[in-house]
Amino acid sequence: MERNGLESRTRDQKVGLWIGGISFFFLASFFLAPLFVESGTIVELSGRANMFDYHKENDQNFTWTELNPYSAAIYAFGDLNCHNKHERSWSINGNQMPVCVRDIGIFAGLALGGFVYSRRGVNRWTIRDTFLSILPDETLQPIYRKNRRTLLFVTIGIICVVPMAVDGFTQLLMDRESTAFLRLVTGIPFGIGLGLFFAAAYSARPNKFSKPSQVKLPGNVRFQRPPQEEE
Repeated sequence: MERNGLESRTRDQKVGLWIGGISFFFLASFFLAPLFVESGTIVELSGRANMFDYHKENDQNFTWTELNPYSAAIYAFGDLNCHNKHERSWSINGNQMPVCVRDIGIFAGLALGGFVYSRRGVNRWTIRDTFLSILPDETLQPIYRKNRRTLLFVTIGIICVVPMAVDGFTQLLMDRESTAFLRLVTGIPFGIGLGLFFAAAYSARPNKFSKPSQVKLPGNVRFQRPPQEEE
């Protein structure tokens, strides 16, 4: 029996591997796609996030629709999801990468979060408790006994988000420009938190348990329905 009270955690492993695998595919593709394009084809892009800027001919004389299918798909993904600002992106083979450095960090974190969940995470009924399952049960015992799970869950979220938020908003509010290193290292924890949250959201399934008390929680804590729900 697994530490959540179920016979198997195969589904949890698959969820983590899917999230980690898909994220790693995109992460690797961000580096590979520029290599499959003639050097100097994609230079000094500067578009808008959540918009297609390079699906047709423009002033910068670049459109991903003319690339090979693999590179076109990756650059189309970057075109839609990233601002593609040249000064915030790396170049490989004389070509600007499909996404900025921050997004590279986020996808690296997403992959890491998914793979960590595949090794450690288990379904514990709620998204919050499933998310926290990546931590050792011994560490969680006092948290559960004092019912501070929500506080820990929110704290981890803040730790993952705040570095990137501070780096990003201070650029808007102050006369400063972040560095590639800062964008990378602040994007990674955000991606890790996002990957773990996605994995927990897909894995948390109450219908896998016959009743709330079946869920094994750290510190011998048990879920219990309110009396009016049991009647």
